[in-house]
Amino acid sequence: MKMKLFFPIAAFVAAALILSSCGGGSTTGNEQIGTYSTSTGWQYNNAENGGFEVSTFNEQKTGPGLVFIEGGAFQMGRTEQDVMYSWNNMPRRVTVSSYYMDETEVRNVDYLEYLHWISKVFQGMDAIYKDAIPDTLAWRRRLAYNEPYVEYYFRSPMYYTYPVVGVNWIQATKYCDWRTDRVNEQILVDQGILRFSPDDQTGADNFNTEAYLAGQYDVGVEHGLPNLSGDGERNVRMEDGILLPKYQLPTEAEWEYAALALIGNSKDSPERIWSNRIYPWNGHYLRKDTKKDLGKFLANFKRGRGDMMGVAGALNDNGSITVPVDSYWPNDFGLYCMAGNVNEWVRDVYRANSSLDVEDFNPFRGNIFMTKETDSDGHIVEKDSTGHIKYREMTDEESMGRHNYRRAYNINYKDGDLESSVAEGDWLAEDEPGSSRMYKQGDKNGVGMSSLVTDHSRVYKGGGWRDKAYWLSPGNRRFLDEKESRDDLGFRCSMIRLGSPSGN
Repeated sequence: MKMKLFFPIAAFVAAALILSSCGGGSTTGNEQIGTYSTSTGWQYNNAENGGFEVSTFNEQKTGPGLVFIEGGAFQMGRTEQDVMYSWNNMPRRVTVSSYYMDETEVRNVDYLEYLHWISKVFQGMDAIYKDAIPDTLAWRRRLAYNEPYVEYYFRSPMYYTYPVVGVNWIQATKYCDWRTDRVNEQILVDQGILRFSPDDQTGADNFNTEAYLAGQYDVGVEHGLPNLSGDGERNVRMEDGILLPKYQLPTEAEWEYAALALIGNSKDSPERIWSNRIYPWNGHYLRKDTKKDLGKFLANFKRGRGDMMGVAGALNDNGSITVPVDSYWPNDFGLYCMAGNVNEWVRDVYRANSSLDVEDFNPFRGNIFMTKETDSDGHIVEKDSTGHIKYREMTDEESMGRHNYRRAYNINYKDGDLESSVAEGDWLAEDEPGSSRMYKQGDKNGVGMSSLVTDHSRVYKGGGWRDKAYWLSPGNRRFLDEKESRDDLGFRCSMIRLGSPSGN
């Protein structure tokens, strides 16, 4: 994963000195901000006048494995008949900001790299490794012989480039966190700021982006950046523009927008999409219509009962189960297998009425607003035994005086239950935080309550090798408990785009 994403550190310092030695005013867009403050006239990056530092980096680099997705408005929701009569994804127009998405689903070899790192860093902490292992028993069916996949699919090199499955939502989220830290660690190694020292990282002493930014990581540190407002050197800060934002699961809106890739239907007519899509390609058919590849399948799915791949000599999608993650043709954003192969986890908590409740800009359900744990002096407390900064849920008192939200726990907002109310004294006050009257599990006043939908139900989309074509439409959605997994369910990561949404 050695990838030179940014200038060497010497170039960073040199660029700052060049900016400090020449005149200029503020500019717009992604050009340099200038040398002098338009508010005070003071010179930036000058140790003699206080040393206020302004980064010379003004354009986000694309992280490993990612493809840029230019955001915009689109019609989110069903694009075909609701044959399931679920009424859980009514069409509505929303806007998503620009972001990055993995070109392919996360592969077995990628996840094996993750497990290898865990085994080296957390020796003697077997529970961490055990919690990260995919459930290979997800392949088992009561009346089918799938034992070879239980034993070989995840670890055999013949399946390295196939999508990892048997991963639950929590495991997928932790993989994204790990990937963030490894990519940022490599960036600092490439800059010469850190020494590549994987053997020195054990237990809590492994590189974590947030711990490093908080000054709680010092393994293999070669040097920092010049501290223009004090003596010596300092750690890299997010303000320097060197480190990348977090890898994370895409929101449902991001995933659906990227899958549809309607940019392919609007290039020749600005702000006019000349055709919507049922699938990540045009048309209502599932085969290629070009002369060269006429009749070839566009995705890996179940054509009909008992037909997973066609007849010998003419295999329709060439996949009895999953297929390599870069199979078939990419959509107009350059993303592979956004329909079929495996379903994919997204970040959202499932609610049937989310389409009526969520915002029209970056819609998402699942917010639990957190804050870093601090001591009595306001300093961030010591990181935990795995090297991560500790977080806690914000209290109601900390949310007082806000008009945009009143509580930290917002999953149940607008569910039609009392948990959504800001009024005091509701009947849930004595229950555990985040409980929901509509979706509560358990017993209340001797009355048993149960629902398939809980605060831990997560959305997945895209259809898989076991699914019929109906589920290949990006507008369709299903849900599963975040601790469960399937043999046709994987994931890919996304990353927010900072700055200009056009990428220019």
